[in-house]
Amino acid sequence: MRLLTYCVPGDDTPRPGALLAGDRVADLSALASAAGVRLPPDLLGLVAGGEPALAAVRELLTDAAVEGAAIRPLAEVSLRAPLRPGKIVGVGLNYVEHVAESHRTLDTERELPDRPVLFSKPATAVTGPGQPILHNAELTDQLDWECELAVVIGTPAFRVAEADALRHVFGYSIVNDVSARDQRRSGQWFFSKGQDSYAPFGPVVVTADEIPDPQRLDLSLRVNGELRQDSNTRHMLFGIARLIADISSGVTLEPGDVIATGSPSGVGAGMVPPRFLRPGDLVEATVEGIGTLANPVVDAR
Repeated sequence: MRLLTYCVPGDDTPRPGALLAGDRVADLSALASAAGVRLPPDLLGLVAGGEPALAAVRELLTDAAVEGAAIRPLAEVSLRAPLRPGKIVGVGLNYVEHVAESHRTLDTERELPDRPVLFSKPATAVTGPGQPILHNAELTDQLDWECELAVVIGTPAFRVAEADALRHVFGYSIVNDVSARDQRRSGQWFFSKGQDSYAPFGPVVVTADEIPDPQRLDLSLRVNGELRQDSNTRHMLFGIARLIADISSGVTLEPGDVIATGSPSGVGAGMVPPRFLRPGDLVEATVEGIGTLANPVVDAR
């Protein structure tokens, strides 16, 4: 399933939905109400509801149930971030070529890390498809992009073995790990990567059953239509199962938490000369099997 959160014209109330064939959006709350089924009111609640909630949604989305229900064309709704994570765990330096370009331009270590490099983004950094990335010229002149596969946790994970890790995944999405390169502070990345709007997330969450091998997905990013990043998740230094095992060795991952699994090479800081985002730019991050997350850059003043 391809699950999302959306609003309709004239009503800013977020609604849980499912993206159907033909670019149609099904209102899950309306379907549940019509069928007399109790369903969580938002996508985060659905994730926390586990397999019983997913099974109820699958039943609602059968052809018979959808017939005559609240269906809208995708073009007539406004997408929002699928959910607001309790926490976002970012992974730095998780592609070999990005390690090399970061060492060359951002003074990180030359050697490949022997354990995942982790940082956090606050939930307030999350913004949805089509929503603005804020460029505050008083805080940065080096606003950068990073297309990343996002892992959405489905069941609590603490001290999880790598062999069992993928059982805790609800689904997959896209995060653009926006970074103010000139706001790193004594090696700390929180303010550089955690400002408001620095975690575009979406456009949908694809349930794990529809992506049998998340380590074989093409990912790319364009700025104003120009290709800047082009890679595949098979090039991760630490795969998703290893990341979940490592993070959960000391931090409980909860339903709805998001792991941003790292960026391939091709960031603005690594270009010669460096190129960064400016108001008026359009950033489009694409992951195979999920879709494209597009966000304009706007002046924050």
